[in-house]
Amino acid sequence: MPITPMEIYKLLPKTNCKKCGEQTCMAFAFKVVNRDKQIEECTPLFEEEKYTKQKEQLLEMLEPLKEASETGLIVDESKCTGCANCIVVCPVHAAEDAYGSGSGFGPKIDDPIYRLENGVLKIINVQRCRRYGKNRILCVACRENCPSDAISFLEG
Repeated sequence: MPITPMEIYKLLPKTNCKKCGEQTCMAFAFKVVNRDKQIEECTPLFEEEKYTKQKEQLLEMLEPLKEASETGLIVDESKCTGCANCIVVCPVHAAEDAYGSGSGFGPKIDDPIYRLENGVLKIINVQRCRRYGKNRILCVACRENCPSDAISFLEG
């Protein structure tokens, strides 16, 4: 299930206290989803007993963030069939490894984003992904072309 800022916001105290350094609880929720902030930075949530149930729900909801890559990418290897559609359609592979990964052959560059190993997708270099870094683009080409739903992103 995708984690959205609205789902996080619904469980925050919604006091806009600014103790987290953000102007509003909604701004804080966006930063939590983007992993620019940690939920523990919402001090009322952890200090005031009246928010205990919400805190527990948030901690459970945010557990998948620990397993996701820096781009929010999650690969469920148990669902991967090894079709390699995700590797071929990746815009970075198409542009930077057009005659290797971008054409359905093995990578001809040293650090592709993805590679098949024993018939299963592995993330090799997520820093090359268009979703990585400050100028990230919310690319979903790999997920949209995965016939087995093995690829997902935290935000949906």
